[in-house]
Amino acid sequence: MKTSSDLEIPIAFDESSLLERGFEPSRDLGHPGEFPYTRGPQASMYRGKLWTMRQYAGFSTASESNKRYRYLLERGTTGLSVAFDLPTQIGMDSDDALARGEVGKVGVAIDSIEDMELLLDQIPLDKVSISMTINAPASILLSLLLIVAERRGVPWSKLNGTIQNDILKEYAARGTYIFPPAPSMRIVTDIFEFCAKEVPRWNTISVSGYHIREAGSTAVQEVAFTLANGLQYVQAAVDRGLDVDTFAPRISFFFNAHNDFIEEIAKFRAARKLWAMMMNERYNPKDARSLALRFHAQTAGSTLTAQQPENNVIRVAYQAMAAVLGGCQSLHTNGRDEALALPTEEAAKIALRTQQILAWETGVTSSADPLAGSYAVESLTLDIERKARELIAKIESMGGAMASIESGFMQHEIGDSAYQAQRALEEKRAIVVGVNEFTETESSTLPTLVIDESVERDQVARLEAFRARRSGEWKQALTSLDDGARSGANLMPLIANAVRSDCTIGEIVGTLKQTFGEHRDQGF
Repeated sequence: MKTSSDLEIPIAFDESSLLERGFEPSRDLGHPGEFPYTRGPQASMYRGKLWTMRQYAGFSTASESNKRYRYLLERGTTGLSVAFDLPTQIGMDSDDALARGEVGKVGVAIDSIEDMELLLDQIPLDKVSISMTINAPASILLSLLLIVAERRGVPWSKLNGTIQNDILKEYAARGTYIFPPAPSMRIVTDIFEFCAKEVPRWNTISVSGYHIREAGSTAVQEVAFTLANGLQYVQAAVDRGLDVDTFAPRISFFFNAHNDFIEEIAKFRAARKLWAMMMNERYNPKDARSLALRFHAQTAGSTLTAQQPENNVIRVAYQAMAAVLGGCQSLHTNGRDEALALPTEEAAKIALRTQQILAWETGVTSSADPLAGSYAVESLTLDIERKARELIAKIESMGGAMASIESGFMQHEIGDSAYQAQRALEEKRAIVVGVNEFTETESSTLPTLVIDESVERDQVARLEAFRARRSGEWKQALTSLDDGARSGANLMPLIANAVRSDCTIGEIVGTLKQTFGEHRDQGF
């Protein structure tokens, strides 16, 4: 695939050259807010509403994370994004032997409804959009939030937010899975069905290319694998008997904002166009919202360097600009110190200020699609769309995204690309400032966030006290959940009841494992 550096970019827009390559202005350019949404899902874009400044945060305990959320809200962030620790991500309670040494380290530890109440203390659930980066136990974390809202008297119909809930990319690129693919897909579809009726404003999935790119994929692979996974989810829901327009408008996407500035802008535009066209071709939805791809972007963690970490501020700013020029609906900007540790308050504030300067000082929000008509942007948009469509067709010839993951195809493709990228760095065909060129001998003096070992000890003590206080209702709730798993019932009401009855995440996951088993990596 050509990158922006390979293109000969003329001074003026060379329309005839693009036309020769199959570019059709009426189809490929059009207007923002109109099919195929190449130029954005809304007509006014940021002139009507800015993107949500959703800073990803979570560490240590629920109380400490809550303080960080309120700190960010007070400084102008417009949405919360919750990072969970590794035990929570794989459905373990903090006192599990396998959780030892990981509690609260890369995100917040959540074991029970008590933790979720502390996490969301003083957060107005009907006013603040809350995103949760959680996949295998997404149904449980969503249920925890729902029961907190219930106890506060906030109707579920007023809740607005997102759960990532993208289990396919866990098998392909990230690894925080619990159950085998088939029961995992059942739970995803249960969430679609439940939320369409009970939590209509909730984004039930954020189909994630971010982690695919972080694992080493190219821009084309990020688009292709993400959209192929998205189509697999849509088909699973349709096979369940759901009308596409009851759930597709609440599907969102999550993409990486990487380093190649022009390529990234084109990537976002190509993904929107391709999704709209494929959804229209295959499902012919009546609701235009089922066609319009909306996405959250996060600047690329894999591009951050421990060497000269101050340079990361500039990297993040350019990546954020690409995401905005590409038309994101929500954005997280990484902290300068995240190659060293979780971000400090100061680093998180600078990352937020980066978005605010971008929004209010640069002028890029005054046009819906500022780079439309650029030869470089339109050429790359066309290239990425075509190559991603070819790759999706190859995946579907294998039987779809799940089959391509089970065969190891996606994993091999990502691994090969990561290897080529690493070779390019080692051979200096790609330059990273401060790493393989323009290096310095001095080490960083940036202060970093340290998670004290007492965090795990205190979290385990709180969990033990929580279990000691509860009534016996939790046992019956788990029995009902087990029955539902075996009978094929929608699990969301049963999981919500288990949470309401003070069951812990580990207990709920352990119950489901009795029926579903555990997934074991095939070692591709």
